Amino acid sequence: MPLNLQKNLPAIELLKKEHIFVMDALRASSQDIRPLRVVVLNLMPLKITTETDLVRLLSNTPLQVEMDLMKIKGHTPKNTPIEHMREFYKDFDAMKDSYYDGMIVTGAPVEQMPFEEVTYWEEITEIFDWARTHVTSTLYICWAAQAGLYHFYNIPKYDLPSKMFGVFRHTLREPFVPIFRGFDDEFYVPHSRHTEVRREDILKVPELALLSESEESGVYMAMARGGREFFITGHSEYSPYTLNDEYIRDLNKGLPISVPKNYYRNDDRRKQSGADALRPAHFICDGNPHAADPCRVLRAVFCMRLFRDGCRRGAAAGSMPERGDHLRLCGAVFV
Repeated sequence: MPLNLQKNLPAIELLKKEHIFVMDALRASSQDIRPLRVVVLNLMPLKITTETDLVRLLSNTPLQVEMDLMKIKGHTPKNTPIEHMREFYKDFDAMKDSYYDGMIVTGAPVEQMPFEEVTYWEEITEIFDWARTHVTSTLYICWAAQAGLYHFYNIPKYDLPSKMFGVFRHTLREPFVPIFRGFDDEFYVPHSRHTEVRREDILKVPELALLSESEESGVYMAMARGGREFFITGHSEYSPYTLNDEYIRDLNKGLPISVPKNYYRNDDRRKQSGADALRPAHFICDGNPHAADPCRVLRAVFCMRLFRDGCRRGAAAGSMPERGDHLRLCGAVFV
């Protein structure tokens, strides 16, 4: 089924080239179907790139999905045209009376700052609290995961001696949780961060369940409130070339950065170029970079199991879904 997006969003034309079916709000309004409503709080610097990555993954569903974009009022992005922000994004104040089936809160380039020193900390924690009463299931990614764990459960973050950068093998601690339905026992996820949360801190909190981790990159996913909140430290939404782009960006800025682990073929970008430089085991299927995401990575950012098996009956537009429906929404799912 298609994604219902605001007309003229740049992601629409990009995804049409990948044969992903999207429609604007006018056409969607003619369909007799209650769409899955998802709001994205996009804190990433390159907002259009992040929008496209998320829309690409949200398209992996049999349901119609309606996506709204939220922005922080107290922050002006430097890398996205102001015209784009005005046309496609709304402040929290304009959205706080709405209800959503799912919410995605992205990472942000502030992870090395203490939480309370982030200029929009007060506003974002208000949004976190709002999500608990207005959103069925919320997915926190990277810095947002750390921020949510700190805000709700007082879980600290720790500086790493060097950036966790690359594609890492993960294992399941709770393979029968619905979010991992169809997963292999091992799967790979990109990470790109300077800080971490630690398993021992999470295990001390009875309200939290540690679902997945990696020997090398540490905690990957924790769950709270029976599937209403997921905290993901990696970047399952990244497209195949995102780590490459970040690596080149940091090199050009003269920042200390190592080659992303397990990403380039033979871990050496200098000897290869283009698609052939990427490890086929993780990123390339038959030479087509658009045919694969990181090997067996989470394919969709929000589970489209909400409203399956007749669960749509109680979720009238503008109201919270019935109790128990969050077990079918449950975060990111497909490989």
